[in-house]
Amino acid sequence: MRLAETVTFGGSGLNRAAELRSDAAAQAGLLGRGQVLPVWRGKPLMQADALGWVGSDSVVLHHAGAPVFLGLDGDVPCFAADISDWMPEAGADAVQAGFIDTSEQPHPALPESFAFAELRAVMLRLTPRDAELATIAKAVLQWHRSHGFCAVCGAKSVSAMAGWQRSCQTCGAQHFPRTDPVVIMLVIHGNRALLGRSPGWPEGMYSCLAGFVEPGETVEAAVRREVWEEAGIRLGAVRYLASQPWPFPASLMLGCAGEALGDAITLDPNEIEHALWVSREDMVSVMAGTHPMIKPARKGAIAHFLIQNWLADRLD
Repeated sequence: MRLAETVTFGGSGLNRAAELRSDAAAQAGLLGRGQVLPVWRGKPLMQADALGWVGSDSVVLHHAGAPVFLGLDGDVPCFAADISDWMPEAGADAVQAGFIDTSEQPHPALPESFAFAELRAVMLRLTPRDAELATIAKAVLQWHRSHGFCAVCGAKSVSAMAGWQRSCQTCGAQHFPRTDPVVIMLVIHGNRALLGRSPGWPEGMYSCLAGFVEPGETVEAAVRREVWEEAGIRLGAVRYLASQPWPFPASLMLGCAGEALGDAITLDPNEIEHALWVSREDMVSVMAGTHPMIKPARKGAIAHFLIQNWLADRLD
């Protein structure tokens, strides 16, 4: 797919400088002259429509864990630090407001233009470079918070390799950040595409079918299995189109197209709440937000990207 890497979080060519991760002295020097992105409970710090960077000596980082080296933005070393132990003023805790948490939390040590924000709520405001940096920061810091103990012996592990590894001081095991592959499918039958919705989604919202790749499974097999399990539809040709890092918490979305061999839908209610075929003509109004019943997939998500390019005949 020619436009594959233009998807949100699709990357900006960041120099991750992995060769510097094991050099402790170099890391100390980089941190001293670099910039740090504080992340609070999964929310990156924002300043208007850009990431809110601070210096390594900022009081904001007082409760931060070990920093993660993200890479070099030109000559500027970029790090991220988890400050989830910081407690905002009473009543400022985020409360899920429907599908996305739209609340923002200012920090008393920073100017009013800075605030922590849910990445899905601000992702379309970010440049490709900021989006890539925020994605790395959120995913790796969340991995550190959820993998603090050795999976081999159960002892507490410590951050190593500039945040790209956890080491067990008891048994010597090394652990690395995980990424969970997820297939997401634009299923086509003639002039129609298949959309579905999960329980708990906002009223009227539909998207492409999706599911995790299982151990020992190819991407193509996962696409066929998930569509059969969720909608009872067999697929013929399956092809890969594009991918998208999706750090909620640690997925890599593998966008594919699949040709349906039939159009009879048999739902598994344990998988999805509803599915339907949408013609190309109706999909135009869905994506424009004018359809009377169906709301489009979220802008910035790969489902929206795939459908948009299908309508524009750009899936080749």
